[in-house]
Amino acid sequence: MVRPAGLLDPTRRRPFLDQRRPSFRRRWQQRPLWVRLGLSLVLALACVLLLLCLAGSPDPSSPHSTESARSDDTVSSPLLRQRSYLDGIMDAHNMTDEMLSAHSFSRQLVDQISLAKTYIVAAKEASNLQFVAELSAQVRREQSILSHAAAHGGTVAKEEAEKAIRDMSVLFFQAQQLRYDSAVTIMKLKGQIQSLEEKSKAEADKSTKYGQIAAEELPKGLYCLGVRLTMEWFKSTELQRKFSDRSPAVQSNLRDNSLYHYCVFSDNIIAVSVVVNSTTLNSNHPEKNVFHLVTDEVNYAPMKAWFAMHDYRGAIVEIQKVEDFTWLNASYVPVLKQLQDAATQNFYFSGSGNRGTPIKFRNPKYLSMLNHLRFYIPEIYPELRKVVFLDDDIVVQKDLSDLFTINLNGNVMGAVETCMETFHRFHKYLNHSHPLIRAHFDPDACGWAFGMNVLDLVEWRNKNVTGIYHYWQERNADHTLWKLGSLPPGLLAFYGLVEALDSKWHVLGLGYTTVDPATIKEGAVLHYNGNMKPWLKIGMEKYKGFWDNYVDYSHPLLQQCFMH
Repeated sequence: MVRPAGLLDPTRRRPFLDQRRPSFRRRWQQRPLWVRLGLSLVLALACVLLLLCLAGSPDPSSPHSTESARSDDTVSSPLLRQRSYLDGIMDAHNMTDEMLSAHSFSRQLVDQISLAKTYIVAAKEASNLQFVAELSAQVRREQSILSHAAAHGGTVAKEEAEKAIRDMSVLFFQAQQLRYDSAVTIMKLKGQIQSLEEKSKAEADKSTKYGQIAAEELPKGLYCLGVRLTMEWFKSTELQRKFSDRSPAVQSNLRDNSLYHYCVFSDNIIAVSVVVNSTTLNSNHPEKNVFHLVTDEVNYAPMKAWFAMHDYRGAIVEIQKVEDFTWLNASYVPVLKQLQDAATQNFYFSGSGNRGTPIKFRNPKYLSMLNHLRFYIPEIYPELRKVVFLDDDIVVQKDLSDLFTINLNGNVMGAVETCMETFHRFHKYLNHSHPLIRAHFDPDACGWAFGMNVLDLVEWRNKNVTGIYHYWQERNADHTLWKLGSLPPGLLAFYGLVEALDSKWHVLGLGYTTVDPATIKEGAVLHYNGNMKPWLKIGMEKYKGFWDNYVDYSHPLLQQCFMH
């Protein structure tokens, strides 16, 4: 076969060539002599220069070398090199070489002084005054040695320091024998703290107990006033005629929904008088105010006598007694039914049912129907559509007429929320370990305050709030859902039916805590919730003035009962 020109026969073998590289020695010998001499001379000069450079470089262990290297590193890579914590201490403190040494006398003296001060505290707690004196003297001795060395700019004298250290060590050994070592000291301090906490708790419990007792007791002046007013009522036909001979117009106003209706349930004559007086004095239209007062049999006559003696700027006052509401009986009201149970009476009146129950929850006043009457307002006033409920421990200092035009957005109640602090949320009042409570209510839901509440009675009736209240009261017959009082069942009955009001409408805390003066000044209603009521001697003096402003102490009966 004829192949084109330029192409080789692939089957044809090429002649063998030795392609191995010659060795260094062979190549070196093949070079001319003058080349080898020149290269050797250059290599020798390079070695000499390298040795000179190494000899002239700084010692890495020297301070100047370290500082230079640090400076170069900082310039070349500032983010990679950072000053150590020890460098900061060295710059911030004037520390001598002896103090920096772990084996120096100065270090030992300083450490001993620090430990000796701890033992002094322990010895004082044990009333071992002799040992305290010995330790204190030795501390002053070692401090003097250090001061002398610092003043003269030298080191601590060896012989003097060794003797001082040895003497202090002997005292330390004695401290350990006396059980003043650190571990025992810590345990002793913990025990003392625990003891102080227990004493503090006991004193707080006593204070709460005595405060509760003082709050429950009827002051002598109020008792005297009630007796004298009762006498005045039964001997004065004129006073009796004011309530018995009411005109049809007055009777009509009691059910006129264009007027401002307030309801107060109380057995405290002076307190109710302050509520009515402060409301009318600060009202833009006092003649439109209608007060529906409910009290008990004991205070019914004296309360009528008191309000018959006074004219509150044309406001209408209606007084009823709870005993006349015959429909409030044990078959209808769960609280009254529970009161017939011997175990309930024993629990709340003697407190023997549960020694762990705080005394404030065992106060029998919480079982009074006057306290629970607020849950029956639509039935007490069937013809009214909107009322404002007021507690008897409040003072009104603004016009409240705007409350009757507030839009409750379909809710039943308007109230000021109290959830600014965690202790005013649902879990504080209710037992959320109970499955029934846990299943229906958010433990962090906001609480709200009874004491000044706007009530839409039409929505109340439509949503059957009283029936809801009865449902929860019946399930709390064993007192496992909440302890006592009207607020816990109120939180349950009105759950999801409360419209939050501006906090200025209702200022709380004047009966147990300190309230910001600016908040008090802006508040429409001041509430003395707590044990320190303004009519009691234990009332907070700085807040009594707001209440006293609405008490007519010039009245002859008040002077006879409170001034003598």
